[in-house]
Amino acid sequence: MTQVKMTVNGKAASGDVEGRTLLSQFLRDDLGLTGTHVGCDTSQCGACVVHVNGEAVKSCTMLAVEAEGAEVATIEGQANADGSLNAIQQAFQDHHGLQCGFCTPGMVMSAAALLKENPKPTEADVRHYLDGNICRCTGYHNIVKAIMAASGQDVSAIAAE
Repeated sequence: MTQVKMTVNGKAASGDVEGRTLLSQFLRDDLGLTGTHVGCDTSQCGACVVHVNGEAVKSCTMLAVEAEGAEVATIEGQANADGSLNAIQQAFQDHHGLQCGFCTPGMVMSAAALLKENPKPTEADVRHYLDGNICRCTGYHNIVKAIMAASGQDVSAIAAE
């Protein structure tokens, strides 16, 4: 067993893990942060996206020991300080960017990374960036609208596919 220490959502976190423990497992099983979903274990679905040192990472492909000393942000840390939804979360709600909700944490975390990188993305930019995230329910249209709305852009011109 190896002890890992990191900061998760602004708070110190540590635990003893086996060398093969994935970051997603550590977050879910050791820290109880179950918003990070695991849908595939093969880096295909994006439900497990978190931010490590400010970068979007599929946590099912990163070992917990690789996050030693890192700043990790999960969906649980995305709300505003008063507990209200942040702009991206609110846009997902307002624009019906979720159905079953399984992919939503990864989508929100990916959207946050995109908007940090590109504050005013085009519809094509959003679709390209989400290429590594799978949603089996929504058809992506409302997810794209939600991300565009969260960036402060008018979404009325985005046509349904």
